[in-house]
Amino acid sequence: MVVTNACSPDPRVLRHAGWLVDLGHEVTVHAYDRKEEHTLSESHSGVRIMRYHLGKSQYGGMLKTALGIRKFCKTVSRGLATNNPNVVYCHDADTLSVGCFLKKKYGIPLIFDMHDLQHTWVRMPAPKSMIRRMLSRMMEKKMFQRLNQVDFILTSSGKITSNSKFEGFREYLKSHGHSSVVVENRPEMKASNEAEKSDDWCVGYLGRVRELEPFEFLLETLLTFEPQERPRIRIAGDGVAFQPVSELFDSAKREHGLSVEISGAFDTGGFEKMIQEIDVMFAIYSPMRGNILQGALPVKMFDAAAHGVPSVVNDSCLMGELAEHEGIGHSIGWLQKEDLAKSLLELRTVRVELDSTSERERKRFIEAMKPYLSD
Repeated sequence: MVVTNACSPDPRVLRHAGWLVDLGHEVTVHAYDRKEEHTLSESHSGVRIMRYHLGKSQYGGMLKTALGIRKFCKTVSRGLATNNPNVVYCHDADTLSVGCFLKKKYGIPLIFDMHDLQHTWVRMPAPKSMIRRMLSRMMEKKMFQRLNQVDFILTSSGKITSNSKFEGFREYLKSHGHSSVVVENRPEMKASNEAEKSDDWCVGYLGRVRELEPFEFLLETLLTFEPQERPRIRIAGDGVAFQPVSELFDSAKREHGLSVEISGAFDTGGFEKMIQEIDVMFAIYSPMRGNILQGALPVKMFDAAAHGVPSVVNDSCLMGELAEHEGIGHSIGWLQKEDLAKSLLELRTVRVELDSTSERERKRFIEAMKPYLSD
């Protein structure tokens, strides 16, 4: 497996790798630790993680980030050329050059797992930038050229039913002539949030902090509340917007007396601890970046629901339809402060239940992978 983050952890990568290990296969994850913050080699429940330190590079950049990913892919390709795997499994489009090289030169079966629309990520720091928009289109075109060499595609979202209104990544791929199987990012087991409800309630965001605008929307909404009604705010996660988001809420803490706690990256154990104090998960994103309206499903929505915590998500897209369909949250329009305020207040004492966990997804995954796994 190849992934351009440090896999520290990456739940989808390790979940799928673990399912393969459970079947008796050996799995090595080649991970790009662009910040050089983690150990070079690690074993995670039988999955070997090999991290590459190739010079520090930021997330969300342009030239330096692109050059770093290119160097990583070339390094992995050279290594696997001397020690061929039975299958190469590429996570997201920025690793496809590795799989296409090994497929073309050695005939190694190539699996592509499209977690998200990777070409939209470059637009996140500046969605209105013409340069970033052009680059995004070039990246999308390159992805589809490479998909012609892929043996099989997995993706993370699709229409809920044939009669559903909103499409997901499966339908996006199909519109370009590529079939795929959906394996959603659902947690492995249900858990309960044992924390008792009180007047001291909390709105949380646990995950990658990639954009400032959603947090500005959240803050502006919270400032419309009477001071005694305002929730505590819990934000955790790393990402390109972590510093400006921290500064935004630090300022609000000083000027408005908001109760705010912000911390960086966390592991599974950290999530399990923090979710106990959260009453509502904030999972709203700017629709300008593309992947939201085309079917992205936030992992935090599923993880929160598995602990009984409802989410507020974007409407007019698949994530909103799914949240309402499964009763795990409310969907609201982008920048609609009154609707966000109403949903937060309505959900603060609500407990939800996630009907489907990753067991359904595991069965789909194993069935889809069978033709490519040697005995």
